[in-house]
Amino acid sequence: MKELSIFVDESGDFGEYHSHSPYYIVVMVLHDQSKNLSSQILKLNQELTNLGYQNHVVHTEPLIRRESDYGNLFPNERRSIFTKLYYFVTKSDIQYKPFIYQKKEFENFFKLESKMSKDISQFIRENLTYFQQFEKVFLYYDNGQHELSRILNSALATELAAYDMRKVLPCDYKLFQAADLICTLELLHLKIQTNPLTRSESLIFHSKRDLKKDFLKGLHKKLFKSFQKNC
Repeated sequence: MKELSIFVDESGDFGEYHSHSPYYIVVMVLHDQSKNLSSQILKLNQELTNLGYQNHVVHTEPLIRRESDYGNLFPNERRSIFTKLYYFVTKSDIQYKPFIYQKKEFENFFKLESKMSKDISQFIRENLTYFQQFEKVFLYYDNGQHELSRILNSALATELAAYDMRKVLPCDYKLFQAADLICTLELLHLKIQTNPLTRSESLIFHSKRDLKKDFLKGLHKKLFKSFQKNC
C-alpha cells in the first residue's frame, strides 16, 4: 500500500492585521512513505547529540531570538543547530507547498478562512493525479489553531477519497520540525523584500545576501512540483 504523509505547520494567526505580524503562512511537507528517511533522521539526531542536544526538538523562531532553551547560546552555536535541521530538510526526499497570505488584504477572519480553504482544495484538485497514486493519505497537525484544523479537514474530506488526520507532537516527528523551519524561512523571505534583518536574525544569517545564498536557494529546490512534471 502506497502512503503519503502531509505534515502541516503555520506561522501567524487569524487575528486582526498588525504591522508586526502581517502574514499568515501555512506549509505542507509531503513525504511519500516509500522513500526511507531513517538514515537522514539518524544523522540529524547524532549531530544534535554532538552539539549537546540529545532527543531535542528544534523550535526555529525561539532559536533565532535566543529564547527558551537557547538563551545561553552564542550566535554560532544557534546557527549550527539551525543548519543541522536545514540540511536534514534539503537532503531528505520530501517536497513542500507554502500557502502565503497578507492579512491586510482580508476584511476579516472569515474572508481569510474562505480563501485558504479554496486555495488548499484547488491545490489538491490541480494535482489529483499525484494524490491518487497513494492508497492512503495521513495528515499530521498539532491542532495548534482550530480554524486551520477545520480548513484542512474540510479540504481533504472534499477532495480525497481516503485520508486520516492525526494529532502530532513535534517530538515525535522530525518532519514536523522540518515544517517549522520552512515556515520560518518563508517568513524571512517575505520580510526581507521590504525590511532589513533584525539584529537577532543578522547574528544567525549575517545578511540578506547570505540568507538567500545559504538557505533560501537550497530550500526552494524542495518546492512541490506537479506530478505531471515529475513524469
